[in-house]
Amino acid sequence: MRDMLEALVSAESPSNDPALCAKAARVLFDIIGGAADETVSSGGHEHYVWRWGGEPRVLLIGHLDTVWPAGTINRWPFTVDGERATGPGCFDMKAGLVIAGEALRALGSTEGVTLLVNTDEELGSGTSQSLIEAEAAGATATLVLEPGHDDAMKVARKGVAMYVLRMRGRAAHAGLEPENGVNAIIEAAHQVRAIAALGDQSRGTTVTPTVLAAGSARNVVPALAVVEVDARFTDMAEAGRVDTAMRDLTASLPGAAIEVTGGVNRPPLERRMSERLYALAREIGPSVGWVPGAAEVGGGSDGNYTAAMGIETIDGLGGRGGNAHAEGEWIDLSSLPARARMLAALIERIRSA
Repeated sequence: MRDMLEALVSAESPSNDPALCAKAARVLFDIIGGAADETVSSGGHEHYVWRWGGEPRVLLIGHLDTVWPAGTINRWPFTVDGERATGPGCFDMKAGLVIAGEALRALGSTEGVTLLVNTDEELGSGTSQSLIEAEAAGATATLVLEPGHDDAMKVARKGVAMYVLRMRGRAAHAGLEPENGVNAIIEAAHQVRAIAALGDQSRGTTVTPTVLAAGSARNVVPALAVVEVDARFTDMAEAGRVDTAMRDLTASLPGAAIEVTGGVNRPPLERRMSERLYALAREIGPSVGWVPGAAEVGGGSDGNYTAAMGIETIDGLGGRGGNAHAEGEWIDLSSLPARARMLAALIERIRSA
């Protein structure tokens, strides 16, 4: 498994580089044990599906793309120190794909299993969402190969909404006649305060302005300011409340105007959708060497889509590690065999239920 992970990490696959993703997919084919049954092209991305037929159907979901730009591997190659391996994308989530390959080999039969690997998850799965939902339709359960949370599975994930606000004002000379302008930065300041107030800690809802861009020159009253907003929520009622409030924002300055675009990107993975699968994993745990804890996390995954369809879904079947999306991302190699045994056992139990 270490060798497979090294090969896959060394094959860079940035989300925005379809050619490199396609090269990495050929390495993945060796890990899975053969080329995908179908390669689906959508929006410039290629996504891969293996179908082994039969019922009941278990859907495995993972992603090949990473946040790391091309060339990162040259300055930060895959490195092993004891049981700790580092390298771009090793934790999120190439180790999960290696675990899937090992689990599939361990099964006596792959009948009833479907594996879907996309290449745009880190971008929000915009070109693969419909494929995920089509493959999930009729599935008994979805097992998501994203990294674990320390020694825990991810039994719930928040939903995600993304917005872009454009504050439009009026340009003027900042020294000669600033009073003739409408300052978009000042309008943005009013809106940022209103947006931040939409969060509700008691409900687990966060609404966070994350990016601000404005102005064209030091001596010009800015006519445009753009604010990007990240919102997270545990249920769709909160998603609706935040969405309504975002779209009801009105300008504070005379002459200013506001445009709001975006919306819900991923619905939440609610804990009720994972409870039975988590209980099953706890039963299996002693026999495979991993009795998982339960974690509820803020980040979304493709499992959010399948849970919203009413399909039992559990996440975090990938390896133990840390520093996702950050320098020094690492994976505990000793965690991989037990995770592969857990995945294989879960598939067997689900198919025999």
